[in-house]
Amino acid sequence: MDFDYVVVPLLVLFIGVLVIWMSVRRVLSISAKVSNRWRRVAERIALSAIVRLVGAVAGSASLNAIARLWFRAHNPPLGETYTVDGRKMHIDCSGTGSPTKILDVGLGNDASIWTKVQPVLAKTTRVCSYDRAGYGLSEARPAPRDADHIADELHGLLLEAKVTGPVVLTGHSIAGMYIRDYATRYPKDVAGLVFVDGSTPMQQDNPAIKPMMGKGPPPWAILIAKPAFIAGVPRLLEKCSHATPGLDAHELRLQGEEFFGMHVQAPLGESGNFERSGLETVHTGPYGALPILIFSHDPVKAQSSADSTQKMVDDAWSQMQEDLKKLSTRSRRIIARGSSHNIQIDRADLIEKELPLFIEQIRGTVPQPADYGSTVTE
Repeated sequence: MDFDYVVVPLLVLFIGVLVIWMSVRRVLSISAKVSNRWRRVAERIALSAIVRLVGAVAGSASLNAIARLWFRAHNPPLGETYTVDGRKMHIDCSGTGSPTKILDVGLGNDASIWTKVQPVLAKTTRVCSYDRAGYGLSEARPAPRDADHIADELHGLLLEAKVTGPVVLTGHSIAGMYIRDYATRYPKDVAGLVFVDGSTPMQQDNPAIKPMMGKGPPPWAILIAKPAFIAGVPRLLEKCSHATPGLDAHELRLQGEEFFGMHVQAPLGESGNFERSGLETVHTGPYGALPILIFSHDPVKAQSSADSTQKMVDDAWSQMQEDLKKLSTRSRRIIARGSSHNIQIDRADLIEKELPLFIEQIRGTVPQPADYGSTVTE
């Protein structure tokens, strides 16, 4: 049972009914117990305000819980959950064939970010998208949330889900470090790596990137945000600011429901351990002749203005993406024309074309690329 969005709303409703009942009793008896007229008026006003506030919070939290339960009942999640080291983790596998492609997500996302492309990729081989701890349907885990622990948790999940044989790891954004960690810790299990605008170790130390990294929200903001989400405030305000452009109506609804059930600690834990993950992965590789495919966003797309600072950021990011080619003698880089950071959404057509081909090249059923080490724009 979802503690934050089922159990807590029930407790809020119970306490709310109790407070309202006690307040109403006080209002009804106040004339007999308080002789001062102005005190009676002030107390009635205060109690009325309390009843309205408590009623609104309890009602909103209850409606939010009902809406979430209704949505889940009519949109059962795909995939399965398994217990890994005492915590539930969610994975959704489809298709058949080897090697199995594992899809990992960026900071703050769950597996739904791959919804657009997974059905197409599953026509070529078995494809599994999963929720890291604290996202989607995977239970949160205590600190530290760093690359070493996350790689071990994925390995445990694949064992429980009986995903055996070689895997091709695909990591979006921060998961670019996580798949490097996995490939270093479990090299015999990995048949290839795919970086989708992947983060690189210690990128926060780059002078151009450092100002963009930020420190995240202050603790007081988190303390306010969590109760607000439990109370259903974003749903009341019809806020779904996490919605990603390019998804269809059903996919947006799935992502919207995920947003209404805000996960606070997971992204904060990972961003807070960004440097630690970088230190754990900065010396990973090279991986010899391991097949590696690198997708990078289009810097022209990112530059909405002639901002020189933005150009410095783009140039630094592009160089770090270029350096990823050094991880293998069989690497290629593709700049996704017209794409932002979410290439799997903005250029789903490119992902759907190149990843099946990448799998076939690993299988040896099609000729190997003649342009290893190249960078092209498509």
